[in-house]
Amino acid sequence: NMVKTRYLFPHGSRYVGIALILVHIPIKLLWDARYPGGYAMHNPPGMDSADSLFSPPHLFFIGTVLMVLAGLFLIAFSREKIEDEQIVQLRLDSLRWAIYLNYGILLFSLVFTNGPDSRDILMLNIWLPLLFFILRFQWVLYRLNRSAKSDEIKR
Repeated sequence: NMVKTRYLFPHGSRYVGIALILVHIPIKLLWDARYPGGYAMHNPPGMDSADSLFSPPHLFFIGTVLMVLAGLFLIAFSREKIEDEQIVQLRLDSLRWAIYLNYGILLFSLVFTNGPDSRDILMLNIWLPLLFFILRFQWVLYRLNRSAKSDEIKR
């Protein structure tokens, strides 16, 4: 059993992931309130333009994307309190389901969009597979636990 879960983070890591995502929300809201029309509108072109690699908007973007990605990654790949063979199989099935769904949506979107929308779709693809996996895995675990409780009541 340990062999199959040795690459998972400890159970408590999921709470660090949730905290990273929750901390991201007010930071993003404050940034958007400070620059309602986008940073480039408030900043003249030059060395610190919005297109610069080390401009505040780009550094902010990288920082917030890394925060959300790290949070989702920790949530997705933290052990459950009880990590048995059934949980390992549910995790694998959920990962497979998330990849199928993500690539289906990605292919459909890329065929029916163009221009800046295509770029946005690719940007979403950074975190969408993890989100699909987390949602599917937690839903299946919820159903499994509900079914187990129902069986206990019947006995």
